[in-house]
Amino acid sequence: MSIRPIYLDCHATTAVDERVLAAMLPYFTEDFGNPSSISHIYGWEAEAAVKQTREILAAAINATPEEIVFTSGATEANNLAIKGVAEAYFKKGQHIITVATEHSAVIDPCNYLKSLGFDITILPVQKDGLVDLTELKKAFRPETILVSVMAANNEIGVLQPLAEIAEMCRDGLGSAGGDRNIIFHTDAAQAIGKIPLDVQAMKIDLMSLTAHKVYGPKGIGALYVRRRNPRVQLAPQQHGGGHERGMRSGTLYTPQIVGLGKAVEIALAEQATETQRLTQLSQSLWKQLSQVEGIHLNGHPQQRLAGNLNISVEGVDGAALLLGLQPVMAVSSGSACSSATTAPSHVLTALGHSEQLAYASVRFGIGRFNTQEEIDIVAKHAIATIESLRKPSFMGSRVGKRQSDLAPAD
Repeated sequence: MSIRPIYLDCHATTAVDERVLAAMLPYFTEDFGNPSSISHIYGWEAEAAVKQTREILAAAINATPEEIVFTSGATEANNLAIKGVAEAYFKKGQHIITVATEHSAVIDPCNYLKSLGFDITILPVQKDGLVDLTELKKAFRPETILVSVMAANNEIGVLQPLAEIAEMCRDGLGSAGGDRNIIFHTDAAQAIGKIPLDVQAMKIDLMSLTAHKVYGPKGIGALYVRRRNPRVQLAPQQHGGGHERGMRSGTLYTPQIVGLGKAVEIALAEQATETQRLTQLSQSLWKQLSQVEGIHLNGHPQQRLAGNLNISVEGVDGAALLLGLQPVMAVSSGSACSSATTAPSHVLTALGHSEQLAYASVRFGIGRFNTQEEIDIVAKHAIATIESLRKPSFMGSRVGKRQSDLAPAD
């Protein structure tokens, strides 16, 4: 029997926690009713389970249960938020602002709207991956209806200043453009259960969530839709039955919904201790890897997800690097949702990296089930692989360079 590689791709997906699976199983074979069938006990049981998850998610982000709309995942939630706002508010304006490092589930809907005549501003980021708030403010126009900025980047783990961005959106254009609010959406697929989220304190209007990044099942997510101060309107993108207050029709997938609720419940209960543990593991991995010259840390060194470590390696071929790592570890070079493309990561090129450096990048996604022993094995093999792939001319070119010249790109 072959030994499977160490899994370090937790930003792509995570294993379903056994506690989550145990909570889901009864709703496949015993409590299998349709939550919309409210005339008998089978439907009541399913309805109660769905209601419980709404309450868990609402408490997790300081919302109300009525503001939670279930979707098939964060991609659908992003599409519903962006296209739903565009269609509902197009008479007020047709300008949307987003960021170059967003997930394709945000960039692609924006590009689709652009093909329909909407004006899309895609802001660049600074070298550390953070959006420049001054540039964001400059991008506001009287016709701006939506700003979409992700909470935690899926590739480089950078945490954007959500509260500051939301405050700017609430202020709108001030005296220059009246007091009309600009709706603020955030893709929090990578953030839920990992960092504190409070839609009231942070003044977030729309928030996309998913289960499979936090040890829940694939195929289930949710969209938070603010109901008051201000009330956000969305045009539904899926019709047929009027489920989810008319915003997302379709029979609710009760087992998956239960899994989403349980996954978030566990993550919140363990958030403080898990954050500390993941921070220690990622710091340990970086401490070992950074001893090798020509390795760059991608993204802000502190303002990032605890379990994320994204590096670029000078002097190696990207494909050969991943191939050399594969026998020991399961890692990726970018977003799993765009891994089939041959183009370099748009996130890393947005940081200013050359194509060569963007190709020769590795994302380590450390998770709940990883150990220090695994981290040490991974570090040792990664270092050996990098050194074996480098041509002799590479080290010769480093001679005489100051250590400051080799510092991580942070």
